Amino acid sequence: MPLPLAQLSGPITDPVQVFLIIIAIMLVAPLLVERLKMPGLIGLIIAGVIVGPHGLNILERDATIELLGTVGLLFLMFLGGLETSLDDLKGNAKQAISFGLATFGLPMILGTGAMLAIGYEPLAAILVASCFASHTLVALPILSRLGIMRSRVVTITLGGTLITNILALLVLAVVVRATEGELTLGFWLFLIPALTIYTLAVLIGVPILGRWFFRKFGHDENAEFIFVLATLFVVSSIAGQIQVEPIVGAFLAGIALTQLIPQLSPLMNRIQFIGNTLFVPFFLISVGMLVDPLVLLREPQSLLVAGVMIGAELVSKYGAAWGIGKLFRIPANGVMVMFGLSVAQAASTLAAVTVAFNIDLVDELTVNGTIAMILVSCIASPWITARWGRDFQPQESSETEAKSDALWGGRVLVPVANPNTENNLLQLALILVKRGEGTLLPIHVVSDAGEAVPAHALTQQTQLLAAAEQMAHAAVAQVETIGRVDDSVDKGIIRAVAERHASLIICGWKGYSSYRENFLGGVLDNVVRMALVPVLITRFPAPLKNTQRLVLAVAEVETTQEEFEQAIDLAQLLATELKASLEIIQMKPGRSPSRYHDLDLDPDLNLQLMAGSSLVRVSRQLQTGDLLLLTASGRRIGQPVVGRAPEAIARRSPEVSMIIIHYPRLA
Repeated sequence: MPLPLAQLSGPITDPVQVFLIIIAIMLVAPLLVERLKMPGLIGLIIAGVIVGPHGLNILERDATIELLGTVGLLFLMFLGGLETSLDDLKGNAKQAISFGLATFGLPMILGTGAMLAIGYEPLAAILVASCFASHTLVALPILSRLGIMRSRVVTITLGGTLITNILALLVLAVVVRATEGELTLGFWLFLIPALTIYTLAVLIGVPILGRWFFRKFGHDENAEFIFVLATLFVVSSIAGQIQVEPIVGAFLAGIALTQLIPQLSPLMNRIQFIGNTLFVPFFLISVGMLVDPLVLLREPQSLLVAGVMIGAELVSKYGAAWGIGKLFRIPANGVMVMFGLSVAQAASTLAAVTVAFNIDLVDELTVNGTIAMILVSCIASPWITARWGRDFQPQESSETEAKSDALWGGRVLVPVANPNTENNLLQLALILVKRGEGTLLPIHVVSDAGEAVPAHALTQQTQLLAAAEQMAHAAVAQVETIGRVDDSVDKGIIRAVAERHASLIICGWKGYSSYRENFLGGVLDNVVRMALVPVLITRFPAPLKNTQRLVLAVAEVETTQEEFEQAIDLAQLLATELKASLEIIQMKPGRSPSRYHDLDLDPDLNLQLMAGSSLVRVSRQLQTGDLLLLTASGRRIGQPVVGRAPEAIARRSPEVSMIIIHYPRLA
């Protein structure tokens, strides 16, 4: 139905049509701009300018657009926090603090001087300079697509962003209070302790609450996602209550939750998909709708103010990145990535200037100059980041890493039989498969035992495999489901390994074996005995994502050097993806020298040598939240396939998760 002519004279207000236009922009604008070899984010900002109130006036920047734009800004900062590892921040703390102080201090000095030079009052000059100091990570989605989010340069920039934004917002609060004559001792006595307590409460309390929630309700994927959203907005809201910008709270919420959400998990994929596909584009479009490109023509004096603001902001931000690059020997392309990330100004900058305008601290020329600075910086930031970020592509994997990925993440076969336990098995398999770019092979075997297979058994098989396939698709992993009817479950699994060329089997273990299983062999025993590929025997009393520490314990007398190296590769892979600390315990017989004399290990590994081969001493060091990684000993008649020690540990520490590696040489 055509739109009435009267409606074309003003912005469209019909909710369906408004949403249709925005979705069309999200689809078309990035595709058009990317054909010009420019980042798609620029297309969203320019489209916002065109359809906004200062362009064709097709859409009004009403309360709904502001709401979704604010959610998008919070999501953008939250995603930045999720991609930030506390361990990485600790490892680069000196560089991050230095960059944070530099990218705050230099814009403050140059900005204040530049604004004073064109006639601004001291307080107004300081406030405008604080807008130069803060920045918004508009180009962050580009880094995710390039796969360099965990690089040293990005970690330094993210840490510096937190510091400079807090300091800039503190300057805003101080200047506003000083202008209103309310800069009292009580203000300082409230703000500093409140900010300290708030930060510690978020970084300590949120992980504790999150582990409890995931342990109780980790089986419900919808509940997990809603919990993450609730955490984001609760933490952001509390930040506003203590006079800190909500974007700082969103960033802290991401840092607090990152240790609970594996990087390659379906939950992380769902968060990134919703954020980068829906909420962040809303924010970029809303930023574009703020910009009035004709204001410079209507107000010629705005050209001077805008030129000074843009020049001071670009020079000071580049100077900060260049100086830190020289100080810490960061390559030129890394410096440009830091500059590209830190140069963008967006809604938070405009919000600060609006506050100053409302209390008559700055005039309309400053607001117009700020809008021009936002337009230039938001177009420059994605282009600079994409242009030099490509040179920061992750290095090709070494031959050793390629072999490790092929072993642990090639074609991973996972028997699924119990809906209550398969989630953790599949989570583990998906981490390995996505890391190795392999294929998940969920299998369910129905044993006919010489009789007709009941219909309900086949129905259950279909349901279990469908759930596994859905989980793999949610994690964007390749999957091939396998439904079999065979003589027995164990033979069906082994035959599927050969037919589907599986490179690894992951099985569940209840933590103990019956006398009958020890002597005659159960399904697990028979699979391990007949398997010609490695088998990971797992026991997960708690969700895998709750892992805080991974402990690899290896006895030299039972493990070859090659197997030890493979176990270390697996342990490092899991520790990285689960964002857990790693401890390696190497048990050697008596006081004799180690058999692993040719090992070329990372000197930063936490490796502990222990005399003897008993796991009893190891078990005493275990605690809730640990994941114990062991290698299996040879099987003896009358003993469990995993050995006596793991059963003893399972009885002694029932809350500790375990993975036991069984190599085919032991078959």
